[in-house]
Amino acid sequence: MNYFLKRILEIIPVLLIITFIVFTLVFIAGDPVALLLPEDATTEDIAALQAALGLDDPFYVQYGRYVMNMLQGDFGTSFRYGEDAMLLVFERLPATLELAIASILVAIMIAIPLGIWSATKKNSSIDLVATGAAVLGKAMPNFWLGIMLILIFSVTYSIFPVSGRGSFAHLILPAITLGTGIAAEMTRLIRSSMLETLGQDYIRTAKSKGLRTGIVVYKHAFRNTLVPVVTIIALQTSTLIGGTLITETVFAWPGIGQLLIQAVNNRDMAIVQACVMVIAFFVIVMNLIADFLYQLLDPRIRYK
Repeated sequence: MNYFLKRILEIIPVLLIITFIVFTLVFIAGDPVALLLPEDATTEDIAALQAALGLDDPFYVQYGRYVMNMLQGDFGTSFRYGEDAMLLVFERLPATLELAIASILVAIMIAIPLGIWSATKKNSSIDLVATGAAVLGKAMPNFWLGIMLILIFSVTYSIFPVSGRGSFAHLILPAITLGTGIAAEMTRLIRSSMLETLGQDYIRTAKSKGLRTGIVVYKHAFRNTLVPVVTIIALQTSTLIGGTLITETVFAWPGIGQLLIQAVNNRDMAIVQACVMVIAFFVIVMNLIADFLYQLLDPRIRYK
């Protein structure tokens, strides 16, 4: 319990460091006023808008003001939309979470059986196909796979919608696009972990007692491979929250990724900061959940 309380308290300084880095990068990127005003705007117009938005203050003043407002729950107002930045992010968050969870489920349904079959049928044709598929899935860029899926299943055969979000059918192609790369990595990890576990003495003892192969593999061996599997699921889930940028763009999926790209292009500092804060928070929380699950899966693990 002390360990988890310590980890929770560490969230605050980590988020502050992240906000400083992102604020600095956005500040260096340039003045958003140039994008807000027409090309024929006068110098007086530019100066007036900079003063109204507080952009004429030194960097340390702007950052200090932002941190003070953030501690009060105010993440600023979007330059482009004129609305509260965090509310805009929360409006897009369900779509990103939906896509991330669906992608993880796709990856799990592909990786667990492939990884187990590959390990139990080592050096067989099944192992060769599973290993080759994992390498191919890892090598394929998400944007290319997404475009190919659209061309085949949306344009050629009209099975699934091309883009957008509204029904379960809209979710299938983006989830497969994101889940394939994760499944490839999980398959290789499950295979290597299973091979190591199957060589342990207690597995040989279980086999010598006459236990059925399915019980030995799934009840004894697979249970002890779950720790690395949980690790990669936790890391990939948190990464997907902010790593759906390209996929959301390809499929016009209205999530945080698409909002963040638009905000970066528009130099909308408030939305960029709000998106990064949400993504960083999910990364930290998912790592904390993974640490908690480790102890449930393996009581021998202890934290100090």
